[in-house]
Amino acid sequence: MNRLRHCLIALTLGWLTACSTTAPVTTAPEPAAPEAAPAVEAVEPAEPVEPIRVSTKISIAAVGDMMIGTDYPENHLPDDDGVGFLAGVAPWLWPADIAFGNLEGVLVDGGEPGKKCSNPNACYLFRSPSRYAFHYRAAGFDVLSLANNHARDFGEEGRTATMRTLRDAGIHHSGREGDFASFEARGLRVAVLAYAVTKNSNMLLDYALSEQTVRDFAATHDIVIVSFHGGAEGRDVTRLPFADEEYYGEPRGDVVRFARMVIDAGADLVIGHGPHVVRAMERYNDRLIAYSLGNFATYYGISVAGIKGVAPILIATLDEEGRFVEGEIISTHQLRPAGPTLDPESRALKLIRGLSIEDFGNPGLTFHPDGRITPADRPPVARRTFPEDPS
Repeated sequence: MNRLRHCLIALTLGWLTACSTTAPVTTAPEPAAPEAAPAVEAVEPAEPVEPIRVSTKISIAAVGDMMIGTDYPENHLPDDDGVGFLAGVAPWLWPADIAFGNLEGVLVDGGEPGKKCSNPNACYLFRSPSRYAFHYRAAGFDVLSLANNHARDFGEEGRTATMRTLRDAGIHHSGREGDFASFEARGLRVAVLAYAVTKNSNMLLDYALSEQTVRDFAATHDIVIVSFHGGAEGRDVTRLPFADEEYYGEPRGDVVRFARMVIDAGADLVIGHGPHVVRAMERYNDRLIAYSLGNFATYYGISVAGIKGVAPILIATLDEEGRFVEGEIISTHQLRPAGPTLDPESRALKLIRGLSIEDFGNPGLTFHPDGRITPADRPPVARRTFPEDPS
């Protein structure tokens, strides 16, 4: 009995031992170390690419003297009140980025003249109604010179009223002492400086002040245009004397000296008027100078007989540095009572070409039969010196 008990106990213990056998523990393998990333070869930064610069060109249409009717001392206004007086030339003015002209007289409704006329039949005081400002704007003009011997026909009050009238019409102006135009065209800052030899105007005869003023504007503007009303008057003064000029005892300046001086000071285009006839053109230091653009649109009181009725529309294209690139002379003439129209004989072109060659020999320009003007090779022009110039 005891033996059987021992056997049962032994069997029981063996079973329990077998049942209590622990299952083997499986250990997860260690994760493999990540492979090193392949080395990236350093790339040198590319050279900065210069942006493509698009050259800006600016076109200027310029004409000479304009006065499209006066109502003083008697009514000498066009039959259509001047509405169509410039219509025949407007298509050549509007496409230009800037259209410039010289306004002879004032735009005033009434008022007393600044001087008296001893002979009403020979009274050269010009007063147009203020509404005529819109005729100039409709023709395409952007800026007008008020620096001439008729700007004060009705006193300084008349010129002040004219300045206000032009502003109201959207036209810039320059002429009175200290009055200069500054505006933007084709993204370029443009200044127009008008000079004359008359009282209270920007004084052409003050060469030192003119030179410094141009320098100041050239420092703050991309393009500087200088206009002058100077030189003698009449059909016999088409040639440049390269000296001081007078008209009935009034000093009218040395226009070649003045024009080249302002170019040296930073001007990019010089436009002359005053002699009532056309004069030569030259390219000086890559800039264009037109010494006189003659009578362009004068309805009454200014003779347009013969060559005094012949004038150009000058189209000058400049690059963004102000250098003359190309141009065109569009010849016009006046056949009263009509306004200026195209001249089929191209007399302005022929006269300017001939005078330019006579006065300069080589003006640095080629005048093509179709009216185009292009730069031509020209030796450097020696700068003239004068006794009063600083040493």
